[in-house]
Amino acid sequence: MIRPLPLSSLATLALLLAAPAAAQTIPTRAPADAGSDARFAVHGQATLVVQATPGFASPYTGANSLTPRQAKETADVTLYAGVRLWRGAELWTNPEIDQGFGLSNTLGVAGFPSAEAYKVGQRAPYVRLQRTFLRQTIDLGGARERVAGVANQVAGWRTADRLVLTIGKFGVGDVFDTNSYAHDPRVDFLNWSAVDAGSFDYAADAWGYSTGVAAEAYRGAWTLRLGAFNLSKVPNGETLEPGFGQYQLDAELEHRHRIGGRPGALRVTLFRNRGRFGRFDDALELAARSGEPVDTAAVRARRTRAGISVNAEQTLTDTLGMFARAGLADGQIEPYDFTDIDRTAQAGLALRGAGWRRGDDTLGAVVIVNGISRAHQRYLDAGGLGVLVGDGRLPHPGAEYIGETYYRLAATRGFDLSLDYQHVAHPGYNRDRGPAEIFAVRLHEAF
Repeated sequence: MIRPLPLSSLATLALLLAAPAAAQTIPTRAPADAGSDARFAVHGQATLVVQATPGFASPYTGANSLTPRQAKETADVTLYAGVRLWRGAELWTNPEIDQGFGLSNTLGVAGFPSAEAYKVGQRAPYVRLQRTFLRQTIDLGGARERVAGVANQVAGWRTADRLVLTIGKFGVGDVFDTNSYAHDPRVDFLNWSAVDAGSFDYAADAWGYSTGVAAEAYRGAWTLRLGAFNLSKVPNGETLEPGFGQYQLDAELEHRHRIGGRPGALRVTLFRNRGRFGRFDDALELAARSGEPVDTAAVRARRTRAGISVNAEQTLTDTLGMFARAGLADGQIEPYDFTDIDRTAQAGLALRGAGWRRGDDTLGAVVIVNGISRAHQRYLDAGGLGVLVGDGRLPHPGAEYIGETYYRLAATRGFDLSLDYQHVAHPGYNRDRGPAEIFAVRLHEAF
């Protein structure tokens, strides 16, 4: 349920956000003596992003085009409240206040430049319950590990070999396709297709969350993850299916390793969506016969859409890490809950600032290439609209090339200031438009 708040509330939140973390702020890391007796946990975060783009080539626009010369802001404040119910069991809830809009109302670029911008924008702040889930950890032996007390994790202990079950409302990305260097738009990269593999059409409502269940089995250096989640009732909708009428199945295999004594990980993720999806060529054929506008909604039928992605990360030095992702999904059928990407590849680096005596600062850079199938191109050229893109025509299609770099300044304990720059060539896969230069300032406080 969405409940608007007075605009004065946002001003209050902004003041809280801008203030440095005080001494009494709850730390995001557990103290050294944190043990298994932690029962309750309360954490929070607040993030403000202001993003703007100046003028760029835009000879024509459509309903889903990125427009030049604009600036937008988004703000969110999240409470993470958890309790340990019994041994290994944690119950968490995450109420959140959201407000603001992405550039062009979160439209115009498949690799959208802000993962802090949802597909539902509102001028007035509103409250929404984003997560409520139960997690049960079952120890199976091996070395005993300390668990830090952070958001959605109660401080305590666990064994290296374990089984973890999560059920309720949470994000598919909370469990699958994670990466130490590129997965959290509140502290690292902002671009949608840097935070996750762009072709991973993960189940989610318009805010990025779903209801379902996930199981993780840890054994030595390996982890196997399986999940089942509800898709939206309609593509990118605000309401989720209540009983897996349209659903997603996920599987992921992770291997953790050391190269030169430094940690790294490799993950392979598969998804299978089952629901009412439209085929691009069917939509084009119907439009040619009927004379009506091309629309995949007119040809939706019970179908399956699947994809696979690979995700790697590796620590190179005490301060430098690298990461990469690549993914492929069925390009003949419309994407459903994420964005208009049928294939993707990315590579990047993250460098901590110890070399210039700013050890808590981070400098990050990534290069991303996103693409779509020829059938997808024909659909957009005929005037079709996708999840995020659709310029009304696409006479000269091309891959989206995106470069992003950010610098995160750790101003005080728990408070970060980031500057972010993105270069987007061929936004919406359109060689006639762009390139778009996108600048952002991000304020983030964790408490």
